[in-house]
Amino acid sequence: MRLDLIIVGRVQGVGYRDFTKKKADSLSITGSVKNMRDGTVLVTAQGGNEAMGNFLKWCYKGPKGAIVRKIDKVKGQTEDFNGFIVIY
Repeated sequence: MRLDLIIVGRVQGVGYRDFTKKKADSLSITGSVKNMRDGTVLVTAQGGNEAMGNFLKWCYKGPKGAIVRKIDKVKGQTEDFNGFIVIY
């Protein structure tokens, strides 16, 4: 299962990308995370259904200091990702 997520709220400047990578790695989820110019965070995540469910729950919470107002989700076509990376 692959999801493209746009995380909206106070999600930049609070460590969201680095904590997202740690969570993804712990769940064996592949993909990427990056800050967008409009203040959102874009996450591309791929993994098994249970892992993705746990990951999505975490994304709604985020790290300490984050305030997630909403997450826009789009199912995407699965790809061959090599791990989970932070795009700077």
